[in-house]
Amino acid sequence: MGPRPLLLLLLGALALMETWAGPHMLRHFGTLMSRLGKSQYIGVGYVDDTEVMRFDSEDPNPRAQPGLPWKEQPWVLQEDPEFWEEQTRVCKFCEQFSGAKLNNLRAYYNHSEDGSHTFQIVSACVVGSGGLFLSGFGQYAYEGTETFTLNLELSSTAEANKTAQATILRNLLHQDDVEGWRAYLEHTCANRLRLFLEKGKEMLLRT
Repeated sequence: MGPRPLLLLLLGALALMETWAGPHMLRHFGTLMSRLGKSQYIGVGYVDDTEVMRFDSEDPNPRAQPGLPWKEQPWVLQEDPEFWEEQTRVCKFCEQFSGAKLNNLRAYYNHSEDGSHTFQIVSACVVGSGGLFLSGFGQYAYEGTETFTLNLELSSTAEANKTAQATILRNLLHQDDVEGWRAYLEHTCANRLRLFLEKGKEMLLRT
């Protein structure tokens, strides 16, 4: 390898290290609020402390929208023209999923439909330098009380230490939830975070 290709390779590695120095996190917060039989779902996504996505089911045409600092980032659609369509489908699925879980839990507790109720989903994945998946978690909460937690961590021996616990109401949670969370956190979430870090590094480094 000549000096010029080697220099370019080193510069690329340094740029990647600058972007990925230390761990980075992609987090999603979803909240379904139900009152008098009507509901509203709001979803927000962050890379570290930078908002990258927002969804509100009460918008006239509910769609996943880029966070304010990312509105002028054309690389998202250049990299994946269906990115925001996919995010919209995911948000609408989470809205339906949250509604079903909320109804199950409301019936379990014999709560009235006329009251105000909330169901929340929080998820996050963490990658280290070079984009290595380090950890992730998923949580459900009903009325602000945690009902399910899944934690995934990569141990120092590079073996996945996966623990899942349903703190209450195990009969309302299924193994499919656990397997679905694992696939999402280790692959979908981590790959999306790597894309944000690689393509959006200038914006992330400024913030």
